[in-house]
Amino acid sequence: MQIDEAREVRTTCPYCGVGCGVLAKVAADGEITVRGDPDHPANFGRLCSKGSALAETTDLEGRLLHPEIHGRRTGWDEALDLVASTFSQTIAEHGPNAVALYVSGQLLTEDYYVANKLMKGFIGSANIDTNSRLCMASSVAGHRRAFGSDTVPGNYEDLELADLIVLVGSNLAWCHPVLYQRIAAAREKRPEMKVVLIDPRRTMTSDIADMHLAIAPDGDVALFTGLLAYLGQHNALDRTYITAHTTGFGQALFAASELDLAGIAAATGLGEDELGRFYSLFAATAKTVTVYSQGVNQSSSGTDKVNAIINCHLATGRIGKPGAGPFSVTGQPNAMGGREVGGMANMLAAHMEIENPEHRNRVQRFWHAPAVAEKPGLKAVEMFDAVADGRIKALWIMATNPVDSMPDADAVEAAIKACPFVVVSDVLGETDTVRHAHVRLPAAAWGEKDGTVTNSERRISRQRAFLVTPGEARADWWIIAEVAKRMGFGEAFSHVSPADIFAEHAALSAFENDSARDFDIGAYADVDAETYEELAPFQWPAPSQATPLWPAGHLPRKGGDRLSSRPSLISNAARGEPAPKLPISPLAGEMAGRPEGGAQAESEKDLGVQARRASLTTRFFANGSFYTPDRRARFIAIRPAAQTRTSPDYPLVLNTGRVRDHWHTMTRTGKSPRLSQHMAEPFVEIHPSDAQHFGIGDAEIVRVSTAHGEVLVRALVTARQRQGSVFVPMHWTDQFSARARVDALVAPTTDAISGQPASKNVAARIERFAATAFGFAVLAERPASIDADYWSLARSPAGWRLEIALQDSRDWTGLAAALLGMEGETLAYHDIAGGHHRFARFAGNRLVGALYLAPTPVAVSRGWAVEQLGADHADRQARLAIVAGRPGGNGVDRGAIVCACFGVGANQIAEAVRGGCTSVAAIGAALHAGTNCGSCRAEIKTIIDGRRLQAAE
Repeated sequence: MQIDEAREVRTTCPYCGVGCGVLAKVAADGEITVRGDPDHPANFGRLCSKGSALAETTDLEGRLLHPEIHGRRTGWDEALDLVASTFSQTIAEHGPNAVALYVSGQLLTEDYYVANKLMKGFIGSANIDTNSRLCMASSVAGHRRAFGSDTVPGNYEDLELADLIVLVGSNLAWCHPVLYQRIAAAREKRPEMKVVLIDPRRTMTSDIADMHLAIAPDGDVALFTGLLAYLGQHNALDRTYITAHTTGFGQALFAASELDLAGIAAATGLGEDELGRFYSLFAATAKTVTVYSQGVNQSSSGTDKVNAIINCHLATGRIGKPGAGPFSVTGQPNAMGGREVGGMANMLAAHMEIENPEHRNRVQRFWHAPAVAEKPGLKAVEMFDAVADGRIKALWIMATNPVDSMPDADAVEAAIKACPFVVVSDVLGETDTVRHAHVRLPAAAWGEKDGTVTNSERRISRQRAFLVTPGEARADWWIIAEVAKRMGFGEAFSHVSPADIFAEHAALSAFENDSARDFDIGAYADVDAETYEELAPFQWPAPSQATPLWPAGHLPRKGGDRLSSRPSLISNAARGEPAPKLPISPLAGEMAGRPEGGAQAESEKDLGVQARRASLTTRFFANGSFYTPDRRARFIAIRPAAQTRTSPDYPLVLNTGRVRDHWHTMTRTGKSPRLSQHMAEPFVEIHPSDAQHFGIGDAEIVRVSTAHGEVLVRALVTARQRQGSVFVPMHWTDQFSARARVDALVAPTTDAISGQPASKNVAARIERFAATAFGFAVLAERPASIDADYWSLARSPAGWRLEIALQDSRDWTGLAAALLGMEGETLAYHDIAGGHHRFARFAGNRLVGALYLAPTPVAVSRGWAVEQLGADHADRQARLAIVAGRPGGNGVDRGAIVCACFGVGANQIAEAVRGGCTSVAAIGAALHAGTNCGSCRAEIKTIIDGRRLQAAE
């Protein structure tokens, strides 16, 4: 792509729900660089390892660039006509519930809005659900039960103001690293701040915790109902708040009191002394924030967990106040935006209720829709059941990969394969889901998209395009609107830009609202293209009649609330005008948490709609005013129920989740060499006692199986894992590994209220895979096929790295030829008696590939071997080191990568420790490791502590 001048664009990260601001710079030669936006109030310049590597993921390799029908390239008109006519015919013959949309938290709000409007307002069915069902549905249900609305009460500033932070089912250090670092920075300034981690695993987040409660799977309901009973027994209640602003407390307290401390200990797997310490700490600390994520939500009792937590905050009046409240952190970049537009099957747009006739009538009148769906549609698991049994005959999947991410994923794949008509909108031409599409529609990717997203603290930010959309790819909202027009709904879908859609979305939020609903951004109902382009991050609510907020470039500054010069959202980097420097942590200045109001714009022309931006508050419910009919919060009476899923055949509990440097199904992070080095293959964490019991050694291949399927993964034996449980990450797909789609193992068990699948408590067993040979290879080119029982492929800076395991003996020379090719010069080593074989193939001075085979897990310097793909090998004698698999002479082996941001390995950190660096800060000063996103700091500390133990011995 040719660019006339360098430019830097303010946009938003496309990964988790923190919603970090990003400055993306495109140089005149097309080179892309990214850095954190120091002006963005979510991250103040910080990015995690994934965000820092975004520039490595914008290439066109593997992109779907043209519409396809049955694998044949076609034009947009033919593809759109086919989608519209097939959906219309299916509706005519079988009714509106015979079609469905399955969408994604990676869509922009404008995409989501148009999809929901088409399905619920014009097709007349609520059969639109989202992959957010898999991560946030229980939080939504819990909020609605307690508050009468899906409202997140607090904001990120509360994490810095709290005296106690309780992290429940949240590996914040790896899954939301920027928030983790905000907490860490706050704690450095206020060492009296306490952190409690509640998680079956001793994750890297435990590094910051004063107390780690290694709770039994799904023990959270018992833990927090027990806490409510404790608060009642020890006079730690805010009875004034309870009386003035809530209902149902007596019933909730009675239900919570059914278990005594011994019963709670039995249900949670915790000691009575541990429970007592936690309960007394919570009771004594007024400024408490309870942060929860997938460990709470992804459960068959997820909604009850959420309400058990909320009950404790309502009982103590710790909600909506600085440094106090329950806080659900979202997993996707726009799960919140999807909730705002009603993107789930049981919701209406603008936080209205599909079951409410008045709400349906309001939305129908606003949209001028023929008929709004009158009842909730099928939730995700139900939807794919309906695809399987033939009730749904036409399915459109957008920006998600359900063949890998849905529970009982093999059954989901079979359902999609059998569906008469499947449309997939995606950016990639090959995913485990795209391969089954009858129609493939090329969608715009991050960097090409233009719209808004909402983060976990209700902050709406712009995602701006800084790249030309390649090929014939189009924005998702455009694709949906074009299909709607062809179905006969042209007038309602005549939007010409995302600004048009956002203005309509904002207007609907304010339509007949009058403070009756929490979601109101009516201040933006008149936004036009120009003011939309300049839109600064803002928190809702922002009703049209309230006090103006600070516009972009007019953030409160240290030394007083004065206006600064307004930086352009697209600045001319060539002029050398960097953004004003702001503190990385707001604790260093006076930025976060300042009232977002009080200053008037210098001119209406300068600020446009920004000068009319408004917010009543950035927190909810400190003084009640809930969104229930009587404006009081509802306590929910919850009784813990035993959930024993294990059996003699499946004696272990399988837990699934994320790793530090990958995200979802690796369609983006799998493109980045640096993100693929920290955890290069799928694995299972096993407690040492369990590993010994099942005869499994570290680094061996393990078969993990449930009643629904099995995977092959590498054994990682660690005391961080709770005994009796195993953990397998969710990221690996058929594109990157032979048999590692872990959600194929997960039962389609769901929460009865939210419909969210239970992905963290699955009965499983493990057994050693009887491999006779193990292999490791570095390859300049991705192999077309891999003939191995187990394999896992990961990108490296100059090629690929490959792990394999085989059950039967092979022609090793033939295997090497298949992987390394036949051209060039080959060096080989064979120890036939010992079963060791090594091959290295060169083309001129370049290494084409190397393969190492052994009867046990291969012991070579993997990081060093990977680096040899990009090195010059003119010295023929030195090539022997490649066959040896380790550097010779003065060669440097960094070891396994610990810090992805700066490429620092474990060997380098260990050497620095031996040289006198005995703290994480000292390692950072010497090697820069841990100084960017900070998500590796716990691992650095582990290495330091390990070296100290060795020295003591």
